[in-house]
Amino acid sequence: MKNGPWALAFHCGFVLFVLAPILVVCAVAFTPLSYLSLPTSGLSFRWFRALGANRQFVGAFETSLWLGCVSATCAVAISVPAALAIVRYVFAGKQILLALFQAPFMVPTVVLGIAFLRFFSEIGLGGSFVALIIGHVVVVMPFALRIMISALSGLDRAAERAAASLGAGALTIFRRIILPAILPGVVSGWVLAFITSFDELTMTTFVAAPETTTLPLRLFLYIQDNIDPLIAAASASLIGMTVLLLIVLDRLYGLDRLLVGEGRR
Repeated sequence: MKNGPWALAFHCGFVLFVLAPILVVCAVAFTPLSYLSLPTSGLSFRWFRALGANRQFVGAFETSLWLGCVSATCAVAISVPAALAIVRYVFAGKQILLALFQAPFMVPTVVLGIAFLRFFSEIGLGGSFVALIIGHVVVVMPFALRIMISALSGLDRAAERAAASLGAGALTIFRRIILPAILPGVVSGWVLAFITSFDELTMTTFVAAPETTTLPLRLFLYIQDNIDPLIAAASASLIGMTVLLLIVLDRLYGLDRLLVGEGRR
């Protein structure tokens, strides 16, 4: 049954309603004025130039970028063997281990932030980049682990048994069969972990120091004392980079395989 014109109009209106705040923020970023306003008098890159010249924002972006990459990589590196153990083996304490890995989902990030602040201060890592990495890995790993478990749960093990019968070792089977098969899940888990780490604010507020301030924290601190289109320019830049990243991933790998998984369409 085909959708009628009213159904199509409803869907278009709903999509426009969801996208309206993003479109408004992007429009405000191009205003030439010194206050929040739609660019009714022409387009200007004034606030984008001001954003590029602001060393605090540029440094915070670099910190968030490195932090997201390192945290996502560590989270995936831990999640793959953890998911293999949870999916493939039966052992005592399996459910306890799974609950421990998923605990950050149930603990509010503000509680994690306070706990990390006390813990890192006690061991002498307070305000360091290492502390930020550890905190972000704990927060983002459950997202990667869920995707790894899902990818491994639907994996056909016939090729693994055939390789084992021909004398292939466990490491060879993992490298030549398992890893290529779950690669869409690995990439999906990494991207989701990176986005979560890049966007994390609450826990970072307690752990970060002035020299390790991330971009979300810098934006939060800036809007406490300033109301100008610089924030809109920063938001529009992040939106543009996100869209560009999705386009690159689609061209190189395919978003359908990345988000759904090969053979599950």
